[in-house]
Amino acid sequence: MRTWTAPVVPKLPGEGTAPKLYNTASGRFEHPAIQDGRATLYVCGITPYDATHLGHAFTYLTFDIMQRAWIDAGIETVYAQNITDIDDPLLERANATGVDWKDLADEQVGLFRSDMHRLGMIPPAKYTAVTEVIDEIAYGVKQLVERGYAYSVPTPESDGDDIYFDIRAASSTSEWRLGDVAPFERALMETFSAERGGDPEREGKRDLLDPLLWRAEREGEPSWDSPVGPGRPGWHIECSVIARRDLGELFTVQGGGEDLVFPHHEFTAAHATAISGKPLAHAYCHVALVSYEGHKMSKSRGNLVFVSKLLDGTNGTPAADPSAIRLALLAHHYRTEWEWFDGELAQADRRLAAWRSGLTKVSDDPKSASAVIQQLRAALANDLDTPVMLAILDAALDQGVDRPDLIADATQALLGVTL
Repeated sequence: MRTWTAPVVPKLPGEGTAPKLYNTASGRFEHPAIQDGRATLYVCGITPYDATHLGHAFTYLTFDIMQRAWIDAGIETVYAQNITDIDDPLLERANATGVDWKDLADEQVGLFRSDMHRLGMIPPAKYTAVTEVIDEIAYGVKQLVERGYAYSVPTPESDGDDIYFDIRAASSTSEWRLGDVAPFERALMETFSAERGGDPEREGKRDLLDPLLWRAEREGEPSWDSPVGPGRPGWHIECSVIARRDLGELFTVQGGGEDLVFPHHEFTAAHATAISGKPLAHAYCHVALVSYEGHKMSKSRGNLVFVSKLLDGTNGTPAADPSAIRLALLAHHYRTEWEWFDGELAQADRRLAAWRSGLTKVSDDPKSASAVIQQLRAALANDLDTPVMLAILDAALDQGVDRPDLIADATQALLGVTL
């Protein structure tokens, strides 16, 4: 799948250090293993049935910053992202609006690429749509069936059977155990399964948490022929196969929003381990959710702030500077839930203007740009502490710096903010 044009990332003098990150799976701050100077990152991509909102942008910006930290540390970075371009929400939106699902997906993927490009996000080196690798995903399902980690459930509305992952079999005989990624009690897992795409009430399942691997062909739904019968893949197996295909086994970081911890990342890891016998990733990093109007931004609730509308300007408001949007998001630490207020962007605009003005400030006691960069690198290495980085730059540019050009390069390289 075509991606977007990469932004310029200036090379700074010296090198930073690889960031210490919070690993959801272990509950500890760690330096994820980096093999031979190469970090590998997989971030779950969009289901393309609606435009990019600020909750999405906060997530993708976090992993953009993570890559910038690795790059500044002299580490080669390979970034992979998927597109879930066949899924129930996409089909439901297409049916509701009378649009062909493929056309809807193409339109929304195009808008997402535009949003990411305009925001200066580093693009993935591997950008894979589910529909591009259906055969490989089906083969992954077949492997799970053959190894005794999957079973069929009769499906009255289809000539074939749905196929489910058997978590009890996998927990007892594979290297994976339920809770390896999601450190939750069983009751909370059951709640999240019901809320986040699971089907705990499905008759014929061996365990109500067992996730769908393959959905047998239904009338009026897209379907592909496969070694496990005509149909389409379930959600988690898609990322299991794509991540291992694009990055290999045991990559550095699996990332996404906090709402993906369970069931998605738990079962993505479970499927991959049951197939390969190895863990999927060294670390699992998750971004907190963003609220608006008192509730988490969600398509079902409709309380969304769309990136494209901010960038284009709507309802008489001026078009937002992409760097101001980045600053508005970077003012919040990626692991802290927060709420977007309409004044956030105006505050970021003021900060951006002050920084740009500060570059031209003549000072009798300018700060050392080299010292400022050292401070920025230390904050970045401390679990991507962007609010501290912004405070460092506030103080430096208010006082004035001896090398404005170096500070401009640093804000571009480390934060993706153009001064």
